[in-house]
Amino acid sequence: MLNINDITVRLGGRVILDGASAALPPRSRVGLIGRNGAGKSTLVRVIAGLLEPDNGAAEMPRGARLGYIAQEAPAGSATPFETVLAADVERAALLAEAEACHDHDRIGEIHERLIAIDAHAAPARAARILVGLGFDEAAQARPLDSFSGGWKMRVALAALLFSQPDVLLLDEPSNHLDLEAVLWLEDFLKSYRATILIVSHERDFLNNVVDHILHLDRGKLTLYPGGYDAFERQRAERQAQQAAAREKQLAERAKLQDYVARNSARASTAKQAQSRVKALARMQPIAAVVDDPSLSFDFPDPSELRPPLITLDMASVGYGETTILSRLNLRLDPDDRIALLGRNGNGKTTLARLLAAQLAPMEGGMTASGKMRVGYFTQYQVEELDSGDTPLEHMTRQMKGATPGAVRAQLGRFGFSGDKATTRVGKLSGGERARLALALITRDAPHMLILDEPTNHLDVDAREALIQALNAYSGAVVVVSHDRHMLETTADRLVLVDQGTAREYDGSLDDYIQLVLSGDAKDAAKAGRKASKKEDRRAAAEARERGQALRKDAKAAEAEIARLGAERSAIDHAMFAPADARADLAKLTMTELMRRRAEVQAKLDAAEARWLEASEALEAVEA
Repeated sequence: MLNINDITVRLGGRVILDGASAALPPRSRVGLIGRNGAGKSTLVRVIAGLLEPDNGAAEMPRGARLGYIAQEAPAGSATPFETVLAADVERAALLAEAEACHDHDRIGEIHERLIAIDAHAAPARAARILVGLGFDEAAQARPLDSFSGGWKMRVALAALLFSQPDVLLLDEPSNHLDLEAVLWLEDFLKSYRATILIVSHERDFLNNVVDHILHLDRGKLTLYPGGYDAFERQRAERQAQQAAAREKQLAERAKLQDYVARNSARASTAKQAQSRVKALARMQPIAAVVDDPSLSFDFPDPSELRPPLITLDMASVGYGETTILSRLNLRLDPDDRIALLGRNGNGKTTLARLLAAQLAPMEGGMTASGKMRVGYFTQYQVEELDSGDTPLEHMTRQMKGATPGAVRAQLGRFGFSGDKATTRVGKLSGGERARLALALITRDAPHMLILDEPTNHLDVDAREALIQALNAYSGAVVVVSHDRHMLETTADRLVLVDQGTAREYDGSLDDYIQLVLSGDAKDAAKAGRKASKKEDRRAAAEARERGQALRKDAKAAEAEIARLGAERSAIDHAMFAPADARADLAKLTMTELMRRRAEVQAKLDAAEARWLEASEALEAVEA
């Protein structure tokens, strides 16, 4: 479906892609990985036709539709729902033509095509995608300009998924998503019936979605079957073979060179020596396995403080007069490793800012150790770095009064030694800028690190290095992340931010993921708790009452399904046999009938979903 043929790209005099080639199997789901700055986004832009390569080309079957998210987020007064619907260009064009067309034969052709592409189901499909990406019914109806840049990019992703291209290009699609939306996206992509090329650095996401890994290293591409873990095993085997072959070749080269040195001057062996010289010239050197020495995170250990570091006692926090979180009861000790769970918009960042003392409690109590230092990392700090300054200049400003040696030592902890320390920030990769921001916030050895999405822009190896550094760090850690691998390997306490408060989540991360996938968000705060015998008896009584209510809901949904099904049939009859149509439907134009049918279908889908939910819940109650 997608062939990458000998693509070479030079940018600023530097070779980014060097004869990169690969053939992606039809309908494969391929994860494109590589170190920060390796050229992954450059390759994607070449495939999307946004960048002309110096040599080579990307080829697809004629007529194949390619989908790629533009760099600029959508904006304006249109709603997310309208924006997503408009992404189906053919459907939008047919509906517009039907409005203006007066040729009955053409109108018939238009509506035949609309039925063929299942146009009547488009509104329901658009709504499902938006809900999966975190837009409730109210948010779907708000103008785009009322959303932040991250949420606008979610709308762009929803529009791309809705358009159903034959080749889907996704460049770090999870960067603007929370864990819940990432889980939905995984499920969506696993059932997507087309070729997908995904740039991602999330180990679990790659393992769960892709069936091939395309590795970009030093301008070249190598395709591996399987997910990320399979790639790691295959790469380790290949590197071991490469290292062994290099050692063998170096030994052979040394042996040949020694022979030439000893025998070139002797007439009896000069011919044999010349033969060895030619053999040396033909011997292509095997490259050494390269590890990036600048891939480094080393958090300075803080001085000891007595626990607790922070205590919240029925605290409330918010902005102005608006309360975001209330009834907060939480204690943080020096050795805590806490992950904040919950959808974006529930208040995770608000809680993080309260713990970082950027917000004061509106009510209740908050006590913190007077000597405690906090390092707070956000994406805004990465974006606000001065592109014209160097890491050395940034750190010198922050460490006022420190010796040049101390400044360089702190930079060296994060891989900025030698020339890297004096490279302009504008020339650093996104991962390098993130490392610089981490170096800046830890300059005074904080007792607690609060990290809000620290892995955005970090490649897989950099994320692993960050995890190892956090596990070696002796202070407390509070992390917000959609990277499950990071949460699983760094956090030993989970705090769920939901329904206007935050409380300990007693289950595991796997429990929470299953909870999210089951859609049981209302009971999230209660998951993992064990009921006593008294609670069991009360739960049984509640189950009986709930069973009665569920049977009533299922019966009502069945009646609604029957009514709406009849209405849909009547509309279909009016579309194809207007002379015999019901009186109220005979007055409507074809376009109005299509709109009416779409509304009825959406209600029918909702009724069927209610019936299914009630039936499944009833089965669970009666089990």
